[in-house]
Amino acid sequence: MASISTAFPKTTPFLSHPLTKSDSLIATTVSFPSNSRSRSLRRATLRVRSALIEPDGGKLVELVVPEPRRREKKHEAADLTRVKLTEIDLQWMHVLSEGWASPLRGFMRESEFLQTLHFNSLRLDDGSVVNMSVPIVLAIDDEQKALIGESKRVALVDSDDNPIAILSDIEIYKHPKEERIARTWGTTAPGLPFAEEAITNAGNWLIGGDLEVLEPVKYNDGLDRFRLSPFELRKELEKRGADAVFAFQLRNPVHNGHALLMTDTRRRLLEMGYKNPILLLHPLGGFTKADDVPLSWRMKQHEKVLEDGVLDPETTVVSIFPSPMLYAGPTEVQWHAKARINAGANFYIVGRDPAGMGHPVEKRDLYDADHGKKVLSMAPGLERLNILPFRVAAYDKTQGKMAFFDPSRAQDFLFISGTKMRGLAKNKESPPDGFMCPGGWKVLVDYYDSLSLTGNTRLPEKVPV
Repeated sequence: MASISTAFPKTTPFLSHPLTKSDSLIATTVSFPSNSRSRSLRRATLRVRSALIEPDGGKLVELVVPEPRRREKKHEAADLTRVKLTEIDLQWMHVLSEGWASPLRGFMRESEFLQTLHFNSLRLDDGSVVNMSVPIVLAIDDEQKALIGESKRVALVDSDDNPIAILSDIEIYKHPKEERIARTWGTTAPGLPFAEEAITNAGNWLIGGDLEVLEPVKYNDGLDRFRLSPFELRKELEKRGADAVFAFQLRNPVHNGHALLMTDTRRRLLEMGYKNPILLLHPLGGFTKADDVPLSWRMKQHEKVLEDGVLDPETTVVSIFPSPMLYAGPTEVQWHAKARINAGANFYIVGRDPAGMGHPVEKRDLYDADHGKKVLSMAPGLERLNILPFRVAAYDKTQGKMAFFDPSRAQDFLFISGTKMRGLAKNKESPPDGFMCPGGWKVLVDYYDSLSLTGNTRLPEKVPV
């Protein structure tokens, strides 16, 4: 049986030189309608080319110090005022260091922060616009600001006070927390997971500047081999001869409805004239809320999906996206899409209520379920990306498997929500045959069983993958 490790090489070295320019694909929004009456948000002729899409700004930004200069930079960092990073700060540093936010070269200065907050985009020196919908900023408190004083550089340190990066040509400015929360989430209601974790109690100042990361970021959790940078992903995709790359972002276990959507997408891309479309299965690896399944368990579940043949490892690349999760709906889904452009994806699959969550106070969804895909089709700086809206999949009782929903025989379909799925797994009950591969379902049951054994609401221990 194939394992998840066959989806890409086990070890891929970090290469610090930037990607050279290549021909980009002419991209438009493309819809795969479920019937003849459905219409795409925008239609145009798509021309097929073999090169990967260009990164935003034309060049992939990589901010890890080259090996020959690391000792010198570490000596420099030792003499600088120190700013300690939180776990989420470290995740954002990881994102920046590998170029997921290209052409951004460090934590945002005020002009970049304001453009992101108000326009969801950044204007470059040549007048072009790239999408940037979520602030990537670093907060400091009054005491840290006083210690920095007039310095132009600071060292960023981890929880053990080890220098891990240098921030240069710094700018310190006010942290408008309420405005940041209101504009990112569309509400200031209490209970927003990311805001409570990373903003509400953060410092009253933000510090931006040019970032130099002293070593490639490693977590030593058994999953680093799955954390391919955009450069590494592009090399792997080129090695496979991909002429189309379709990205699927997820923070949940893969069920057969997801798999149906991904395999059907590949089939339709082949019909459009592409010769070798490759799926980028890209689970989010940063901060998630407490009731989400932890990354280590999700990766083990994804492994079983490949082992059971639900997805083809020959046409699937599995990698971890290091970003934290904001649950900011249509604002955040732009970030998810933009980052995948930098990894080489020219198609992005978007579903119902992407990056959404329930309202933290009221009993309703925080966002309209259709706004995410609509916003993506209009977002500034994403014009080159093909947006592929979900076709709704549900369990077809007449066929005993997941299938695309047919409203003409709605009574034949069973919708199994995430809440229902979690409830079944917690109670060690089995879903209908054909909902999820048996190996993948067992991983989910084992996870919730472990929670009940430890009395925790979420299991922190790492699971070997």
